[in-house]
Amino acid sequence: MDKKSYPGVIDHWADETAAKIIREKGEKEQYTCASGITPSGTVHIGNFREIISVDLVVRALRDLGKQVRFIYSWDDYDVFRKVPKNMPKQDDLVKYLRFPITMVEDPWGRDASYARHHEVDVETMLPLVGIHPEYLYQAKNYRAAQYAAGIRKALEHRETLKSILDKFRDEEHKIQGEWWPISVFCDECNRDDTDIGGWDNEWAVSYHCNLCGHTETVDLRTAKGVKLGWRIDWPMRWEYEQVDFEPAGKDHHSQGGSFDTARHVCKEVYGWDAPVSFRYDFIGIKGSVGKISSSSGIVVDLKDLLRVYTPELVRFLFAGTRPNTEFTISFDLDVIKIYEDYDRTERIAWKINAAKDEAVYRKERRIYELSQVQGVPSVMPYQVPFRHLCSLIQVADGDIDKTIAGLTDITPEQVPGLQRRCQCAKYWVEKCAPEEFRFRLRPAGEKAAVSEAEAAAVRGIRDRVIAAIDAYPDDKSCAEAIYKVAEDHGMDGKVLFRAAYQALIGKDQGPRLANFLRSISRERLLGILAGY
Repeated sequence: MDKKSYPGVIDHWADETAAKIIREKGEKEQYTCASGITPSGTVHIGNFREIISVDLVVRALRDLGKQVRFIYSWDDYDVFRKVPKNMPKQDDLVKYLRFPITMVEDPWGRDASYARHHEVDVETMLPLVGIHPEYLYQAKNYRAAQYAAGIRKALEHRETLKSILDKFRDEEHKIQGEWWPISVFCDECNRDDTDIGGWDNEWAVSYHCNLCGHTETVDLRTAKGVKLGWRIDWPMRWEYEQVDFEPAGKDHHSQGGSFDTARHVCKEVYGWDAPVSFRYDFIGIKGSVGKISSSSGIVVDLKDLLRVYTPELVRFLFAGTRPNTEFTISFDLDVIKIYEDYDRTERIAWKINAAKDEAVYRKERRIYELSQVQGVPSVMPYQVPFRHLCSLIQVADGDIDKTIAGLTDITPEQVPGLQRRCQCAKYWVEKCAPEEFRFRLRPAGEKAAVSEAEAAAVRGIRDRVIAAIDAYPDDKSCAEAIYKVAEDHGMDGKVLFRAAYQALIGKDQGPRLANFLRSISRERLLGILAGY
């Protein structure tokens, strides 16, 4: 396939965003693109949409020859507010409510903390889909007093911040009484149920813990427990990291939402123009109710997705959909169509299929490029339609090596990619596919309960069609021979098909019969039907 030969041409929404970043932020030695999440529970596929959206824009910028820093912030110094329903050891976790997440124990006992467990789960999976950000850990940064100057600036501009926050609130929800832009985790009991006692207009802040009674005055330059509120912390870090681009979810981008307030805080308090952004929408899972939520326990993560979709297909799902479009990820029969859509895009990109026009070709090729994990492969991948591959794997009794060995025209370079697709097809058939899609070939000699007339027709298929199966050049000629058997036996085609499926797999229906017979060895078919 040709290398991308349209530098600067807008072929994709990621290219549009890259051009906007350069236009609004000007030419720079390096652009910083950011993403992040609080590891309060399983990092689900809705969270992943932000990560991969940033990655796609990062790739678009780099394709234009720009230097890009891609940072991913783990907000692991946020408060542990609620125990998600899908977590083990619920009673143990409840004891850590109001702690910073980084200080909650790992209920699985695998990692140093609850937060780190979820971070590791993501950090080990992202490279599989070609995403390699620089990770920032906010617990580490806050506890090292890295943001002391930013915290002091917020204290100095306390009234301005209050005014900005109130601008987007109705009278009932405006800030009442004394207000501080910070909270403090108690140095004795680790919880954030504390009241700020005062600030000396320099570096000293005093607080009192309402739970354990501890009172202390701390120096912002050395204090470990002082933290900015979310709507101030976010823009403070935009300025600190010099962020040029960061998307946000539909809820954050709502009128008067956190992005609106953060934009004003960033400019008016920290003197930095807010990053270029766009809104990404929610993702549904076929058959689930409502949006995905870690706290509700309704969670599908990247690992779940990679069991059914290859890494390229995972990227394709997002690269082929504009971020502000809500869509559903399926684990049912729609999986077949999604693979078909990807294969069609791949054939257009490799010019195996002709596109409608040049614009369609460029768009499809760009989606394909951005769907690849490590760049476009050197040879066209071997395509087996996903539906057919599922049949081949079941014919091979789930043996992937045996499945691939039956394909005589595959090259060594194409094998790894097909192995991944086979693994996904096997998992989908065994764990996700509807029961009518699954089958098992009968062992040799096992007979179905069919009438004598049906048994005679099955013998006709065996002796006239299967005996000569290697002579049929395509499915159509094989199907014509099957219908000729039905005609000669004075039998309706549907009745014959039912008898054949019963004899082969013990079901009334199955894969398209002609194609099915041609995908099974002649010897095995004759062995299965020998008893008729």
